[in-house]
Amino acid sequence: MPKLYIGNKNYSSWSLRPWVLMRQAGIPFEEVVARFDSFDPDSQFKATLAGVSPTGKVPVLVDGDLTVWDTLAIAEYLAEQYPDKYLWPQEAKARAVARSACAEMHSGFAALRGACPMNIEADLAQAGALLWRDRPAVRADVARLVQLWSELLERHGGPMLMGKFTIVDAFYAPVCMRLSRYGLPVPAHIAAYIQRVEALPAMQEWIAAAKAEQDFREFEEPYRLKR
Repeated sequence: MPKLYIGNKNYSSWSLRPWVLMRQAGIPFEEVVARFDSFDPDSQFKATLAGVSPTGKVPVLVDGDLTVWDTLAIAEYLAEQYPDKYLWPQEAKARAVARSACAEMHSGFAALRGACPMNIEADLAQAGALLWRDRPAVRADVARLVQLWSELLERHGGPMLMGKFTIVDAFYAPVCMRLSRYGLPVPAHIAAYIQRVEALPAMQEWIAAAKAEQDFREFEEPYRLKR
């Protein structure tokens, strides 16, 4: 059985992507949590990943003697290993669009991701209101998300971005959490999509575990003094 190394569920947006993909698709795996104590060379986090992750980061998928240490590479590997799960759309043009959307998420939306670290258990609406007022780059990222999601939902008819749940929804799940927790304004049909993502059984499981961690990491939450 493959092992998936992840970080704190409350904070680790990168870990959420492959975890929710595998869980929602019914792909069995063993979960290994590398707690965010710090990212210093002598931290327990780094010790857990020593000899596992060549980058010293999460997530990492270990399947036998194979190590895959990038979220998009993990998704591609899973799609090849489990073709019956249809993690990508079956139609070639739709698959190309799906890959484009994932690649854009993988390398884009830097302002939103930098200003709004994922924090599932927190209500950060006040911080979000200030960011929305003061950060035009954040507003621009959200506008692009609204444009992209609207196009995909209209083209494929929902309820997920490509019609059924795929890698694309897994990749945008952390952004859904950011938009929700920071209370950033989006149109009603986009808010409804975020609610559908949050209602996925795998997402409900992740959210419950994130709230149960109760593991306040000061360096992950520079915007407040305590939980």
